[in-house]
Amino acid sequence: METASKRDELEALRNRMNELETEVERETIVPSEVVSRDYPFYHITVGAMLGIVGAMASLLFNVIGSVIAGKPPLELIRIYLTFPLGERALEISQGNGGGYAVSDGLILALGCCLYIGTGMLLGIPIAMTLSRAAARTNIFNRLVVATLLSLAIWGINFYGVLAWLQPLLFKGSWIVDGSLLPWWVAAATHVVFGWTIAILYPFFRPTPANQPA
Repeated sequence: METASKRDELEALRNRMNELETEVERETIVPSEVVSRDYPFYHITVGAMLGIVGAMASLLFNVIGSVIAGKPPLELIRIYLTFPLGERALEISQGNGGGYAVSDGLILALGCCLYIGTGMLLGIPIAMTLSRAAARTNIFNRLVVATLLSLAIWGINFYGVLAWLQPLLFKGSWIVDGSLLPWWVAAATHVVFGWTIAILYPFFRPTPANQPA
């Protein structure tokens, strides 16, 4: 009887030890705090990054289109460079550098950087609008929103700003000249830019992140 009593007491002590260990573990583990990434700076960062990708996609689209049309691959960049360089930018494709000391290739490379940098800025409003209007909808709705935004950006930039600003600064209006850059080419380039952002946006949509309390 004495041995059995000791065994019962030992089993009770083991059970109590297990209970104490469980209580200590529960008190030690601190629940994680859910932190939302849905804040303006996150959307600005994502928009800038997607804008870079969208600009490269639209530039590639235009390069392929220019080659098919029998024009220089970077015809779009050459025309866009008329804003900072004026009419001399149109001479770049002729191989004389437009009268500048640097080579044609370097000027076009800088033009590509300027184009991508502009896309980085324009990607921000598109991404922020998608986050509010079509973040959790299907691809069709996102493409519709991106198309409307892209065409709005194209119309405002080309005909609301550049149509009067370029003649004022450089005595010419080459960017909106249909003989150099047809309106539908410029519009399609902007749409490809917006579609790229709309397609990639779900991969960067803000989701809650766990952070230790």
